[in-house]
Amino acid sequence: MTHIVDTKVRHITKASGNIFSDLGFAPQEASQLLAASREEMARADELKKQLMMEITDWMKHNGLKQVDAAKVLHVSRPRVSDVVNQKTEKFTIDTLVGMATLIGKRVQLVIDKV
Repeated sequence: MTHIVDTKVRHITKASGNIFSDLGFAPQEASQLLAASREEMARADELKKQLMMEITDWMKHNGLKQVDAAKVLHVSRPRVSDVVNQKTEKFTIDTLVGMATLIGKRVQLVIDKV
């Protein structure tokens, strides 16, 4: 016996631009959470850009084309293009650290006391 599953969308709630407000946080707390979230994402993007620059500089220094770098990095050529064009949203920090390690870079994590 086959049951038909009803998949029709009956209600869509428009996003307000602040996911925390949409989740029901009080306005002031939602604003604080959104600001903190944006700061954290900006810091992560900066780390990613630094790693991407190291990989791009390595390619330039060694005169490598993207297809050649892709072989060393064990990724596709379009993936290397994403690194060169700093498409940070397509990578995790972990992935970029792994790539940097493959090209002989030593990556260190330093935690400063605030």
